[in-house]
Amino acid sequence: MATHVKRAFKYRFYPTDAQAAELSRTFGCVRKVYNMALAARTEAWARQERVNYNQTSALLTAWKKTEELAYLGEVSSVPLQQALRHLQTAFANFFAKRAKYPRFKAKKTSRASAEYTSSAFRFRDGRLTLAKMADPLDIVWSRPLPDGATPSTVTVSRDSAGRWFVSLLCEDPRVMPLAATDTAVGIDVGLDHLLTLSTGEKIANPRHERRDRERLAKAQRELSRKARGDGANRRKARQKVAKIHARIADRRRDVLHKLTTRLVRENQTLVIEDLTVRTMVKNRSLARAISDAAWAEFRSMLEYKSGWYGREVIAVDRFFPSSKLCSTCGTLQPVMPLSVRTWTCVSCGTVHDRDGNAAKNLLAAGLAVSVCGAGVRPQRRTPDGQSAMKQKTPRREP
Repeated sequence: MATHVKRAFKYRFYPTDAQAAELSRTFGCVRKVYNMALAARTEAWARQERVNYNQTSALLTAWKKTEELAYLGEVSSVPLQQALRHLQTAFANFFAKRAKYPRFKAKKTSRASAEYTSSAFRFRDGRLTLAKMADPLDIVWSRPLPDGATPSTVTVSRDSAGRWFVSLLCEDPRVMPLAATDTAVGIDVGLDHLLTLSTGEKIANPRHERRDRERLAKAQRELSRKARGDGANRRKARQKVAKIHARIADRRRDVLHKLTTRLVRENQTLVIEDLTVRTMVKNRSLARAISDAAWAEFRSMLEYKSGWYGREVIAVDRFFPSSKLCSTCGTLQPVMPLSVRTWTCVSCGTVHDRDGNAAKNLLAAGLAVSVCGAGVRPQRRTPDGQSAMKQKTPRREP
């Protein structure tokens, strides 16, 4: 039985003044309910008590009846209930050790959003009307929804640049596994070139942040001169900085979407390196360039699109010496600084491009995992320097 993938289709819209005011109130109420429920569950936990979603829902009903929080009843109740469900999910992830303890939402730093289920919106003939609103949203339909698609969930958000977006979650029958192929590719990420493929192809690094660095620095200087507080001038300057950041992020995301879609469509198996980007950005010399390259976002896109289209992504152990291992004879070079971009193997004399050689080694290691299930962390001492077996600590007999 074929199952359709659920996809979120995100569009920009332009609300009227009344709609913007209503949505802003809803965002504030969602944040307030989330924080109050989190505080209640934290206090209960200190008393060694457990509070679940049903109990926080009962608390929400009681809060609406108080004079101080009566304004919670002026907005749609569905986004408030969804906020409690999101909090329940956050606690479930925390107890399963998949995430840290939930944090309170701040007005200036948290994402302004509200989620509506099917009972709180009406979608007819391409017109979306939310609860508590008389008129439909003025949406810019930049791409069509799947034929006959009916949104199950609608999420409205406003970014730091002041732009409004609506995300419609729909089943997309157009997404289905592609025909299987025998092609495989190793992918080495870098800074000089964003990607180097085992086929020899190199994809240039667009360096989106560098292109707008001068404009961004000027806007940040202007922001720093504004008096701190909630003044109009500071708000305008802060929004100007946010717009530049949004422009950089949009262009970066667009390039990554095009690259990952192309790679997934052309290859059955894609081999990447399991990099710890969070640790790598602690290097002050490379942090800006690594963040601009967005290696983690590239991997995330590659993985979920491979799941959609029936492809396989293999992540090779981060300690695998892909750059120092000769892809021709398997000799392991003792030392190779980052400044070395080409090198010659002392055993076979092959001249290697550093990134191209790494991509070939990643591909070979990934295929070893795919075929025989071997590990990809090599032995420390082997005659030829290459091994697909993972080292295990021998058990000591009692």
